[in-house]
Amino acid sequence: MIIVIFLVVLAVLIFVHELGHFLVAKRSGIRVDEFAIGFPPKIFSWTRGETKYVLNLIPFGGYVKIFGENPDDESMTGADSKRSFVNAKKWKQVCVLVAGIGMNIIFAWILISISFMVGSNGNQIVLTSVAEKSPAQQAGLMQGDKIISVDSITGKDLSTDVIIKDISNNTTGAVSVTFERKGVVKQVNVTPEFNKVENKKIVGIYMENINIEKVNPFLAMWDGLKLTASTFGQVTLGLILFIFHAVSGHADYSQVSGPVGIVGMVGDAVNFGFAYLLVFVAFISLSLAAINLVPFPALDGGRVLFVAIEAVIRRPIKPAIANTVNTVGFFILIGLMLIVTYRDIVKLF
Repeated sequence: MIIVIFLVVLAVLIFVHELGHFLVAKRSGIRVDEFAIGFPPKIFSWTRGETKYVLNLIPFGGYVKIFGENPDDESMTGADSKRSFVNAKKWKQVCVLVAGIGMNIIFAWILISISFMVGSNGNQIVLTSVAEKSPAQQAGLMQGDKIISVDSITGKDLSTDVIIKDISNNTTGAVSVTFERKGVVKQVNVTPEFNKVENKKIVGIYMENINIEKVNPFLAMWDGLKLTASTFGQVTLGLILFIFHAVSGHADYSQVSGPVGIVGMVGDAVNFGFAYLLVFVAFISLSLAAINLVPFPALDGGRVLFVAIEAVIRRPIKPAIANTVNTVGFFILIGLMLIVTYRDIVKLF
C-alpha cells in the first residue's frame, strides 16, 4: 500500500511540474507536441488538437515535448518555425522553463494550506531517529514509533521536554515506554546511560511533537504561504550548502535519499496522519523545485542558463552542442539517482 501511495505522490508531483511547462508554452503560442507522464513503454495515449497525451509504464519521470526546445533545422527554419521554442522571445523561453518550478511551489502552498484546514488529531510524539547501539535501539525502539506513555506520564501531560526530564532524573534503573507501531501498541523497558558530553542520562532517541493546529481557511492560506516561503528558502539554502560541500569533498551523503528512501518516509508520514502526509508531499514538491533551479544541464536551471548565455552573446548556441550537453547532463543525473538508490538499499540491510 505504501508503494502505491508513493507512486501516486510521484506521479502527481511530476504531473504538476510538467503541467506548468505545458500551460505557459500553450499560453505563449509555442507548439506543444507531446505531454507524457512516466517513461516508455507506453500504456495508452490520445491526441487532442496538435498535442499527443501519453501515460507510460515507468513512473519515475515525465516530460513535455515542446517544439524547438531541442533545436533542429525544422524548428529553426521550417514551415512552423515561428511557433518554435527556439525562435520565441527570450523572456517567453525563461517563463516556460521556470513554470514547472513555479507550479511545484504553488502546489506545495495549496497542500500546506489544506493541512492547516484539516489539522491533526491531537499531539503525537514521534521518534524521528534512534541512535545506533543506544539503549533505545537495544530495547527495540525504532524511528517512526509513536510514544503513548513514559513511566506513568501520558495524555496531555506528555511532551518532549517532560520525556527528556523523566529520563534524565531516572533513579529506578529503567524507564517504561509504551508506544504504537503500525497500529500495534507495545511496551519496553529502557535503561538510560549517563552521557558525559550532555552531562545527563539519555537513551539515544530524537523526538518531534507532530501537531498541526486546525485554523480557518483564510488564516490557513496565509500561514501556508509563510511556511511555504520559509521552507523553500531553507531547502534551497540546504541544497546550495550540500553542493558546496560536495565540491569540496565534505558532503554528508547519508542525508540524501532516493526513491527507495522516500518510500520509507512516505510510510512514516502516512502513520502520522493525513495532514502530516500533505506537509510531507509539499516538502518533496519544494525540494523538486529547488533542485530544478540548479544551473545544471538537463535541469530547468541549466536550460535557463543557456538562454541567458544566448542573450549575452546575441546568437543561438549551436543545436548540436546544446543537445549533446543536455543529453550528457541527463545521463549524469540518472547515474546519480542510481547511486543514491543503491545507498538507500544498503541502508535497509
